Amino acid sequence: MTLEQLAAQARITYQYLSGLENGKENFTIGVLEKIADALHFPISELVTAAYHEEDALKAPHLDAKYFRRDVPLPEGLTAKHLEAASNQAMLVIHRINWHLISATGRPLQRFVQGNNFSGLVSNILCDALDANSPYKHNSHQRHSDLVNPDAKRHKGEGLEVKATIKVGKGGESHNGHGGWHLIACYQSDKAGDVRFLHLMCAALNDHRSEAPDWKYVGSQVNVATGSQRTETYVTTRSGTTKLRDGSVYIDPSIDYRRWRQERGGQPMPPWSIFFRQPENSS
Repeated sequence: MTLEQLAAQARITYQYLSGLENGKENFTIGVLEKIADALHFPISELVTAAYHEEDALKAPHLDAKYFRRDVPLPEGLTAKHLEAASNQAMLVIHRINWHLISATGRPLQRFVQGNNFSGLVSNILCDALDANSPYKHNSHQRHSDLVNPDAKRHKGEGLEVKATIKVGKGGESHNGHGGWHLIACYQSDKAGDVRFLHLMCAALNDHRSEAPDWKYVGSQVNVATGSQRTETYVTTRSGTTKLRDGSVYIDPSIDYRRWRQERGGQPMPPWSIFFRQPENSS
């Protein structure tokens, strides 16, 4: 829509509208209502969107140079997909908190318990991956969270997604299934913003396999609250090592040098964060 067309539909002069756009003219609520009507956009949403466009610049973003692009990923998934999805997830949480703090003075984390909040972050990241990658919501099966229906090597390649505030921590699951797992480690600040610091991705063995990457830890009871968690599996040290090897994104503030490793006699892959080339290599 040109300025002339908008001015005609809003029933104001082109010269006045041009002055508004250039910041040389003031406007009344009545004029704003006319412009909103001409754009077929509710005035409340128009104002909110205007503030969001500016405020969105303050949302956290991943730094592309900290992606480790030689790390193997599920078929069809790239570092670019992960970057776009992570940035979208952080933006969504940023915008939720922008509204929530405006209304209550408190961010979302103050209303949701820790484990439940991590589950919410996982769900938002899953939605963002669905929108920014070939991996789509899996509505037909309980496992995995996402599938790539166009994968050629492994038809319906799956990806399980979890979020945690414990950087470098292994995986946690209610079933201990094998397949690809993405663990998104994050921190949150006082304003409620979530920033992903560490993304780990690896193909893990099922807990029933001969060399399992999962172990059963039962249904734990929270001593403080008396509440009981559902059946839980956590990665073995070998499974955790696979995930740490698969650090596709890692913030330089993370000191991983003392993290333990367990490879069961298998060689360290060259993409591992622990891998060091010999000094005399070219």
